[in-house]
Amino acid sequence: MLPQFGFSELLFLVIIALVILGPKDLSLAMRKLGQFVARGRTMANEFRAAFDDIARHAELDDLKKEIEDLKRDNAITQAVDELKGVEKDINETVMREERAMKEELKKPALPKEPESPAVDNAPAKDPDDKAAS
Repeated sequence: MLPQFGFSELLFLVIIALVILGPKDLSLAMRKLGQFVARGRTMANEFRAAFDDIARHAELDDLKKEIEDLKRDNAITQAVDELKGVEKDINETVMREERAMKEELKKPALPKEPESPAVDNAPAKDPDDKAAS
């Protein structure tokens, strides 16, 4: 930061410069000093602009990273939602089958038909037929 100069200090410097340089060279020295200060300000502005640009790029990189993280999180969220949907479908199917089985067990058993004596439809064995055995 530049030092603070009041009017009295500035007037003192102008009188010293006028005595040392003389009135002829004072205007030339002031012009050179003005050009030097202008170059210094230009360099400072370029330096500040470079830092601002670097900061802007850093912020953009951070924003890009956050966007990519959000996209990745969104993809993960979608996958989780799909898995939850599949899980729900499976649970519904299992519950439906379980209800069907319980209903099936609750139904009274149908009365069995009385068993009739077994009728043997097989041909009777002829004791003389040795080829059959």
